[in-house]
Amino acid sequence: MRHRPIDLQVLHLFVTTAEERNMSAAALRLGTTQSAVSQGIRQLEEELGVVLFDRKRRPLQLTPAALTLLNRGRALLAEGAQLRSEVLEASMGIAPEVSIGLVDSFAATCGPAFIGQMLHKTLRLAVRTGLSPHLGEELLTRGFDIVVTTDPYEGLEACVDRLVYTEPFIVLTPRASRLPAAASFDRALLRQLAGAGPLVRFNAGSHLGTQVETLLRRQAVRATSRLEVDAADTLVAMVAAGFGWALTTPSCLLQGAAHAAQVRAGLLDVPLAERSIHLVGRRGEHERLFEAAWEAALQAVREELLPGVRRLVPAAADRMRLASQAS
Repeated sequence: MRHRPIDLQVLHLFVTTAEERNMSAAALRLGTTQSAVSQGIRQLEEELGVVLFDRKRRPLQLTPAALTLLNRGRALLAEGAQLRSEVLEASMGIAPEVSIGLVDSFAATCGPAFIGQMLHKTLRLAVRTGLSPHLGEELLTRGFDIVVTTDPYEGLEACVDRLVYTEPFIVLTPRASRLPAAASFDRALLRQLAGAGPLVRFNAGSHLGTQVETLLRRQAVRATSRLEVDAADTLVAMVAAGFGWALTTPSCLLQGAAHAAQVRAGLLDVPLAERSIHLVGRRGEHERLFEAAWEAALQAVREELLPGVRRLVPAAADRMRLASQAS
């Protein structure tokens, strides 16, 4: 014998009656008649083959079967309401649950403004930060839905990426030192700096650390290093403390703004000395949300990152390019 599925409308009628312990009160709460409530309860009892209420007692007494149905019925009705809400909001471009990964420098400078915009586009939002390689790996294994990263994952058919902004590399030196300082560092001055003091390096496992090593190798600069760090604010703090000089970017300097007064910054004026930040997602998924995330990222850079960089290194802010401004 096949059993008919429980009608959620009839289930709502039962739960209301069970909570009120009175059919007249349930009818008033539901905006219907007592006879409709009584008929609905009887229909449910016949379909389930159980008695739900002891009608000889006042207020109505729930049977063991009714107690079980009440507990599960409340949960089912809540899930049904949630499902309806999520479907309606998805039709308006609002995603039910999204996980976003942010590279540290973007999270520290643009994160609050970016996430504030994304909260309007999701019902539940999970945010984690980290190094670019780890973010990309989790995107591909579905640990994240969208990431803001320095690695565009070009050539991967499974991914789609949009450039957010490009920034130049800068050279940091301690104010309280005799290391060479300048508004702009060419290859010759960079070599002079490398011979005068140790380099504070980024973690070799980070995308930024790899970029710095590539830049130095292209310029045939041999830099002695005694200190390696894995966070931009730590790097700025170590340079400020006089432990050496560093290659970094304006957004990383802004991340370590608490120590910015103790360092001097100059542009690295050599070819290919720039870093790009990308928004990356999985192709064919969350397409409307991806576009909204890209627009939110651009807005956060315009309103938060650029003004902050302009206060610290005006020349670097002039060299930064947002995707919407790129040719």
